[in-house]
Amino acid sequence: MANITFVKEEKEITVADGANLRFKALENGIDLYKFVGKMMNCGGYGQCGTCVVEITDGMENLSPRTDVENRKLKKRPDNYRLACQALVNGSVSVKTKP
Repeated sequence: MANITFVKEEKEITVADGANLRFKALENGIDLYKFVGKMMNCGGYGQCGTCVVEITDGMENLSPRTDVENRKLKKRPDNYRLACQALVNGSVSVKTKP
């Protein structure tokens, strides 16, 4: 089991290892999207890049960045991830809408 702490929302959830970060956030009422992303997100396929989150702690507990993430986030810091592409394998702290 792993814990995901959403820093801005001051909420912590427990998930099974290998859980998708985007799915678990939305399932627990965490809003990942800014205005445009709410209207035009790709549904978790990594195509739109609107579910960007900042990992403040526990980056080593996420799956490695995918090729899609490397393309979409090439101008962003290394601790930014697409929530739809990140699998959680241990405790992690996340800042939404960086």
